[in-house]
Amino acid sequence: MLRVLVGITLCVALTVVFLLSTTMADPLPLGAAAPALKSVDENGKEVNLDEIFKKGITLVYFYPKADTPGCTKEACALRDKWEDVQKLDVTVIGVSMDKPEAQKAFKEKYKLPFMLLADSEGAVVKAFGVSMMRVGLPTRQSFLIKDGKIVWHDPEVKPDSHLDNVLKAVNGLGKAPAVEEKK
Repeated sequence: MLRVLVGITLCVALTVVFLLSTTMADPLPLGAAAPALKSVDENGKEVNLDEIFKKGITLVYFYPKADTPGCTKEACALRDKWEDVQKLDVTVIGVSMDKPEAQKAFKEKYKLPFMLLADSEGAVVKAFGVSMMRVGLPTRQSFLIKDGKIVWHDPEVKPDSHLDNVLKAVNGLGKAPAVEEKK
C-alpha cells in the first residue's frame, strides 16, 4: 500500500512539473523595434501599442494569470510605488492572456493605476517572444521600451524584486548601453 501511495505521489509530482515547465521562445533582442500591433485593454477598448511605444519609456510586463498570488504581489508592488514610477515618467502596461472581464476585475479589486492588456489570443505574447508554460500561460517577463526600441529585458521576473530591478534599469537608461537582466 505504501509503495502505491509513493508511486501515485511521484506520478502527480512529475505531472505538475511537466505542466508548469515552459516551452521556450526567442524574446525580442535589445535594440529591436517594439512590435507595432493592436490589442485590447481591460475595458475591451482597442489599444494601438505602436503609438504608446514611440513616446518615452514603457514597461511591458507579462504575467501568467490575473488575481493569482504572484501576479497580485507584482501588480500591487507597482501600485504601491506608483509615485516613484511616475517620477520617472514610465508608462506601465501589464499583459496576460486573460479576458477583458478578468483584467478589469483584477484592476478594480486592487486599484491598479495602469493599463492591463487582455491578450486572450496571445498575439502580444507571441510578438514579444515570451515563453509559455505548458498549461498555456505566459511566463513572467518584462521589457522596457524607449522611443520604440527594446532597451532592457528581464526573462525571469521574480515578483519580490521586479519593481526594484525595473527602477534600477530605468534610472540607468542613457547612462549605459542597453542591458539584459542576468539571473
